[in-house]
Amino acid sequence: MDEKSTSSHQRLLLFLLMVGVFGVFMIQYACPSSSECQMLHQLGAWFTLRGGPGIRIGDGESQDGLQKDPYIAEDGALARFVPRFNFTSADLNREVDFNIKGDDVIVFLHIQKTGGTTFGRHLVRNIQLERPCECHAGQKKCTCLRPGKKETWLFSRFSTGWSCGLHADWTELTHCVPSRMDSREAQKNQPSRNYYYITILRDPVSRYLSEWRHVQRGATWKASLHVCDGRSPTLSELPSCYPGDDWSGCNLQEFMDCPYNLANNRQTRMLADLSLVGCYNVSSMGEDERWAVLLDSAKRNLKGMAFFGLTEYQRKTQYLFERTFNLQFIAPFTQLNGTRASSVEVPSEKQQRIRQLNRWDVELYEYARDLFLQRFQVARQQERRQARERRQQERRRLRGRLSAKQGRQPKPTETTRSIEERQTEDSLESEVLLSDWWDVDENSTMEDYIGNVEQW
Repeated sequence: MDEKSTSSHQRLLLFLLMVGVFGVFMIQYACPSSSECQMLHQLGAWFTLRGGPGIRIGDGESQDGLQKDPYIAEDGALARFVPRFNFTSADLNREVDFNIKGDDVIVFLHIQKTGGTTFGRHLVRNIQLERPCECHAGQKKCTCLRPGKKETWLFSRFSTGWSCGLHADWTELTHCVPSRMDSREAQKNQPSRNYYYITILRDPVSRYLSEWRHVQRGATWKASLHVCDGRSPTLSELPSCYPGDDWSGCNLQEFMDCPYNLANNRQTRMLADLSLVGCYNVSSMGEDERWAVLLDSAKRNLKGMAFFGLTEYQRKTQYLFERTFNLQFIAPFTQLNGTRASSVEVPSEKQQRIRQLNRWDVELYEYARDLFLQRFQVARQQERRQARERRQQERRRLRGRLSAKQGRQPKPTETTRSIEERQTEDSLESEVLLSDWWDVDENSTMEDYIGNVEQW
């Protein structure tokens, strides 16, 4: 009787455990947001890491012995990515013919508090190049020259300094960079260059909080030029949020209350063509109409850039940059979530207020995230197809060698079958996105600006 009772109890516990595991995964599909269901996602991750049914259990292998994919669930979420926007094939395939030995230039548009300083250092210190950038201790800038030429291939803070102004935006850079590059190299009959613009975006709430903490410590970015249509804005067009030299010590409420704060929707403003709305003259149209035009312009410019990455997806950002420019980084990017912004405890009502103040950035980021993850899926899809084709070619080559040794040719039916199989597989894979593949501080003060400006 005792043995039967023990066996019954064991079956019951096993059943309850299976129901619990199943429930966790079902809830995560019903509640995909890690911010809204944090405890459930952490519990699901615990089951994943501890070896739930069919889940990887080791550091380098899954339960079925296959190698883990390094890009799966980089952001810690288990929800599947469902695309919201329809993009063309040209929008998603972003491999460019960047010629570092020719006249092509990569231009880095550095938006404040997006992790751009870290990414900028990757560009000058962490890329495998025939002629690496020359970086010296104690100097903020590196010399990045093309192989065999005294010309730079990179326009960024750490290579040319703040040559078009401190944290120059899209409007400034597109007008300034060509003339700066031409005057710098001063060559007659200079062929037209290809300028490949790149940038990094970040979750708007995290970016906003990070900027507040940075301003609170004394940063001002007063040296920014904000040039648009050939001039900088007047004080009446762009009033200051503080009367003194800086805004150090301001609390979050004061930071949010300033109606002229450029931190509000900064990413949208910096990626848009400001001349479309009369630059900083806000009297030309209503506020909502103005921001709608800016958002549409920012989306269009972002989509047309050669590359953009997201702070929250460091490994995917590295992968897409390498594939876009056919350049390889030496050391892998690291996902660091322990920033000052993440350590700030902000009540939910203030978080909602921040999202409202940055509602155009929120919409831009959702658009950017969707485009970014779709590009990643397509790139991985192509990589898998190319790897499969290489394996098939190698098998055919080996079969041909074996047939030659045996004194016979491979059967026509084998060749025909392999071609038909490959065409069928390619057709199926091109129709379905592989959803299972998605799964530091900056010193931009006046002194930093003066130390980085290129003297031409």
